[in-house]
Amino acid sequence: MATSAIQIVGLVLGGIGMVGTLATTIMPQWKVSAFVGSNIVVAENRWEGLWMACIRHANIRMQCKVYDSLLALPPELQAARGLMCAAAVLCFLAFMTAILGMKCTRCTGDNDKAKAYILLTAGIIFIVSGIVVLIPVSWVGNSIIRDFYNPILDVALKRELGEALYIGWVTALVLLAGGIIFSCLVCCSSKSSKSYRYSTPSHRTTQKSFHMEKKSPSVYSRSQYV
Repeated sequence: MATSAIQIVGLVLGGIGMVGTLATTIMPQWKVSAFVGSNIVVAENRWEGLWMACIRHANIRMQCKVYDSLLALPPELQAARGLMCAAAVLCFLAFMTAILGMKCTRCTGDNDKAKAYILLTAGIIFIVSGIVVLIPVSWVGNSIIRDFYNPILDVALKRELGEALYIGWVTALVLLAGGIIFSCLVCCSSKSSKSYRYSTPSHRTTQKSFHMEKKSPSVYSRSQYV
């Protein structure tokens, strides 16, 4: 019962991580306007994401425009596109694999050993997807901080960390936690089953010891007659 509850916790964390990965990929708030120095025009707010740039005015609704060219983007955003798409695919595969390995499912039969290997595979994929999410988010965050403290860069071009980056960092931690839960659960269950197997005496050994105990009195009685 405890194992099933832990599996459900890992699956829920994996599902949250999958949703967070999709949200981080779609959201345009990777880079937001920085109101520092002489740049105090708060009536206009700029957002820059992986797929589009948005401008939100005070009295006008938000306007977004998809990037015309991929090559015109900075290198960190170009890499972030591919890595976040790969992370979304990995999260989906890990989530579906974890469902197949759950104790409450009957898709793979009642073979606990096969389900353990399936869960271990799902845990490894969740860990890899968490690392894949963490790389572009940290890369973009580092470039934003570096440009923010660059004295040569114009103040109007400086940006701050957007909400999508914070969601990405939390998502990466959730995916890593879900993958670690699945991996540790499988490793602990395999170790416990091995220890139980080695501690249980075999039926042949029990019968042999029983026959030896049964024969020993007769041998001892014959020696007395001699």
